[in-house]
Amino acid sequence: MPRNKYPEETKEKIIDAGLLTFQEKGYEASTVLDVVANMNGLTRGAFYHHFKSKEELLSAICERIFIANNPFDKVAENKALNGLQKIREALKINISSQSQHDAFAVLQDVGSELSNSPHFFKWQMEFNAKFGYKSVLPLIEEGIGDGSIKNQDAQTLSELFVVLFSIWLSSSLFPGDKERAEKKAVAIFEILDFMGMNIYDNEMEELGMTWIDESFE
Repeated sequence: MPRNKYPEETKEKIIDAGLLTFQEKGYEASTVLDVVANMNGLTRGAFYHHFKSKEELLSAICERIFIANNPFDKVAENKALNGLQKIREALKINISSQSQHDAFAVLQDVGSELSNSPHFFKWQMEFNAKFGYKSVLPLIEEGIGDGSIKNQDAQTLSELFVVLFSIWLSSSLFPGDKERAEKKAVAIFEILDFMGMNIYDNEMEELGMTWIDESFE
């Protein structure tokens, strides 16, 4: 069998097929063979060359979606905003994206299905620690430098930020109802304000409540 000259291109095609399949059938109802059927002539062997399982494919889809839509990168070069304002704006972009982007809907749908998956849980923690921390740290350091954030410990704030938004607020890790989600959102604002990073404003609250309403429809 000839060596594939474009392995990354093949991998991206498989990720495309996986996203399409999960959107059409739902993650739980989809099989690897369903994904292969959407791979435009690529074989099951090609799938298993790049991914060990459907779950591993989902991890790759999640990573692609976040990197392509990373709100912290989108605001980083905005000279009109200070560090704290950039973090607020990034959160607003992220909330709005999750309401409007079809790919994010796929992730929300599979969250509860995978809440007891050790592999996906481990991947989630590692990904959040790596990309979430790496993304928010420079903005927190900028906020400390320009005085908009009243805490000198950028590392602790960055780690806390990731834990609160990516882990504690996750309904797949900590299931609850709409009322519980609202209480946690308020608590997050209060905790960060106490730590010298007041990210709350009226627009943030409105977006957050809309996102919670849509999540519990």
